[in-house]
Amino acid sequence: MILITGGAGFIGSNLAAVMGQRGLQVAVCDRLRENDKWRNLAKADLLDIVEPESLTGWLETRQPDAIVHLGAISSTTATDADLVFDVNVNLSTLLWHWCARNVVRFIYASSAATYGAGDRGFDDDGSMGALAKLKPLNAYGWSKHFFDRRVARLVAAGEKAPPQWVGLKFFNVYGPNEYHKGPMQSVVAQKYPLAASGRPVTLFSSHHPDYPDGGQLRDFVYVDDCVEVILWLLEQPKINGLFNLGTGKARSFADLAHALAVAAGVTPKIEFIPMPETIRPNYQYFTEARMDRLRAAGYSRAFTSLEVGVGQYVENYLSRPDRYR
Repeated sequence: MILITGGAGFIGSNLAAVMGQRGLQVAVCDRLRENDKWRNLAKADLLDIVEPESLTGWLETRQPDAIVHLGAISSTTATDADLVFDVNVNLSTLLWHWCARNVVRFIYASSAATYGAGDRGFDDDGSMGALAKLKPLNAYGWSKHFFDRRVARLVAAGEKAPPQWVGLKFFNVYGPNEYHKGPMQSVVAQKYPLAASGRPVTLFSSHHPDYPDGGQLRDFVYVDDCVEVILWLLEQPKINGLFNLGTGKARSFADLAHALAVAAGVTPKIEFIPMPETIRPNYQYFTEARMDRLRAAGYSRAFTSLEVGVGQYVENYLSRPDRYR
């Protein structure tokens, strides 16, 4: 039995759906709140949904074989750093130690936001020395980085660890069941209504001399690829460490807008709008995951191209009355 924290969220609900389809027993820990987030789980075959406040007691009576810890405050614009730290670091630490004591495997979500501006590259070296060089640009990225460093310190000190532990630095994930995220949805989800109606897709203009308007680069990874990596890791109990999870190929926002228009069956149109001054100082112009470590660990499956991923997302979800997985 697998417990997914944040299992009603974006990546978590996609993972829960596929696990159920493959015959795995799944429980979810999350808050559904008063919006349509529950729809992310409406089709999933679940053993239980646990409120975060009840998690500790639930774990003592229903011990899982593995915890996939995806629950977090994931907004890059979050300003309550105390709350971000409590949720993203303290809860993660609690689960790490619980898994270590109870011999339960532990896979957790880190983030590409730990790399900050990317001036030191995107190498997923999990050593204490390498991690110390990274400079996240926001509270979310800092909290994820803090926990990565805590794990590195515990492992280096020989402290008791879960029988398998893996941190995944997710890059720009897109796909179904992200609709509850509002302004934190992927650009694909946000701009699809524009493209589908034949209107220009609006993108931020560039304020960096090395990148033209629309030339800002991201490593866009389809959520199905993230699910496949997690499932593969659960089949490889001897693999431990911190790994990037992207495609390894940066693509421009102009490429994304073009792929979205093609998928929607319209002529590509782009309109550039000013980037808000509030985000300009911390804006990332380039992200690209180095995937050498995951490949060296044995993961050989090809990652979905931007064109194929956007096409599948539009055809199977965004263009349908029921957008949910």
